[in-house]
Amino acid sequence: MIKKIENSFYYSILVLFPMMACTDLNTTPRQSLTPEVAFNDVSGYQSVANSMYSRANSFSYYGQTMMIAPEILADNLRLVANTGRYQGEEANGDRDHIAIWNGVVYGGINDANLIIETIDDESVEGDEDQKSFIKGDAYFMRALFYFDLCRVYGYEPGREVNGFDLGPILRLTPTLVASDADFRTRSTVEEVYAQIESDLIAAIPLVGAVPIGSEGVYYANAGAALTLLARLYLYWGRMEDAEAAATSAMNLLGLRTNGDGLSEAEQYVQGFSRAPHPESLFELELRQVDWSSVDGVNNSLNSLVSDNEPAAQFIIGASNDLIAAYEEEDVRRDCWRETTREGIEGPVYASRKWTGYKGDFLENLPVIRAAELYLIRAEARYQNNPQGAREDINALRSKRGLGPVDNLLSGEALLNRILLERRLEFALEGHRFFDLKRNGRDISKHGDFLEVPYTDYRILANIPLEQIQLNEDLEQNPGY
Repeated sequence: MIKKIENSFYYSILVLFPMMACTDLNTTPRQSLTPEVAFNDVSGYQSVANSMYSRANSFSYYGQTMMIAPEILADNLRLVANTGRYQGEEANGDRDHIAIWNGVVYGGINDANLIIETIDDESVEGDEDQKSFIKGDAYFMRALFYFDLCRVYGYEPGREVNGFDLGPILRLTPTLVASDADFRTRSTVEEVYAQIESDLIAAIPLVGAVPIGSEGVYYANAGAALTLLARLYLYWGRMEDAEAAATSAMNLLGLRTNGDGLSEAEQYVQGFSRAPHPESLFELELRQVDWSSVDGVNNSLNSLVSDNEPAAQFIIGASNDLIAAYEEEDVRRDCWRETTREGIEGPVYASRKWTGYKGDFLENLPVIRAAELYLIRAEARYQNNPQGAREDINALRSKRGLGPVDNLLSGEALLNRILLERRLEFALEGHRFFDLKRNGRDISKHGDFLEVPYTDYRILANIPLEQIQLNEDLEQNPGY
């Protein structure tokens, strides 16, 4: 039975122990941020787990960046107001990318490392089931942190350009005091992928299964871990393993080959204004946070992509190319509301996915949804089992108000259909750039923006210059 962490995710360990805050870059490498703290009971580890989630909710991570940047770096989003934000990303400017090589992500990894390394010590008091769950939680979150670092800063295995195969720095033990910090070289993406695989396999028996869309999805769970594992295998090019992991997750969660288990078409848009989302497998929960402040107005997803609040910035809308890609009966098109914006000719499209439904600019963040399993399995099957791939696509489409695809669709045309379904299903959920990149494709753009060739150095994000200067063993990505 899952033992829930009772404290608010925003009751961060950063408040309890100031040493966990990001230390000066002149003295500590960014990948070595850890607390100088000791715990002797499970409540301390609950606080560290809270810190992991608080970091993941950060505006510089899933609270904004990981949802918007991968969409506007490609062809799903466009700027509808000029505030200076995301202009570089829309134009794929030099060093305008997804910046997560920071204290948020590496701090979260350190939180996870601290839990994994020390929670089983015999001196730690507390319920053993709760300790096991928190450890599983840490394995899952460490896997998620490293997976995101790999896809932002490295090429997928088998897709390397000029043989460049480096990913993030791999650190699996906590840095407990500043004197423990060291400087390391980057691991290969394949090495990091192997660690992610190991972490997810370790997490599954520790966290247990929960129903889709239940409050259990606010924490790591077996369904989410299996789905992230299937996603990892897809990026890795291990298609048989991706299919097997996706099928295992679908069987565990009760998802059927006809789409039963997903939202009905008439409930689809409404699902994004519910907590938890009815298709959530893993959702970052925000609780009773006052985002009506300047920070919320300036940084929340709701403020940047929607105009349903008078104080909202609403600077980003759907691209016309994205809107044109929806079929007439597709309920996913209803996640965009046609409106106008001063200075913009013609209609602009505001999001109805991120609506601030929990309060001023406040909403949960569904990170992994059940729909992804059908599309992962379809992509894993498209070469060797095109009929099975079409069945998975059709199962999803049946819940989006659409009929089946052509029953002769196969080969490259079938893959293109799968990628299009992913584009429409996960618009503004942070997948589009990565779906193109991991398939070795040029990054398509909207309007008059030029596509970015896959061999262009801007496919990978740059590591912050101060980190390169600080650590002479840290190799920058090519082209920077």
